[in-house]
Amino acid sequence: LVADVHRTILYGGWAGNPRPHLRLLFEAAPLSFILDQAGGKGSDGNRPILSYTPDTLHQRLPVFLGSSEDIEELESYGDVQQGKANYEA
Repeated sequence: LVADVHRTILYGGWAGNPRPHLRLLFEAAPLSFILDQAGGKGSDGNRPILSYTPDTLHQRLPVFLGSSEDIEELESYGDVQQGKANYEA
């Protein structure tokens, strides 16, 4: 995922995982913070990653990272998360 985000920063677009496999504290929030500082955005498909307060140490969620415009367009599509009902914590 780090390589995907690096490519996204260099060339644009977005990188992500629509299934809730990535951990909020160790993967999603740090990468989202880096993109936020670079002018981009991180989202779970519904709301910004940085707006989450962790419930558990290994809380998992879907992650979409990229430019603000691309992520806002992705969020406008509605429910882009996959397998949401199967992964409720």
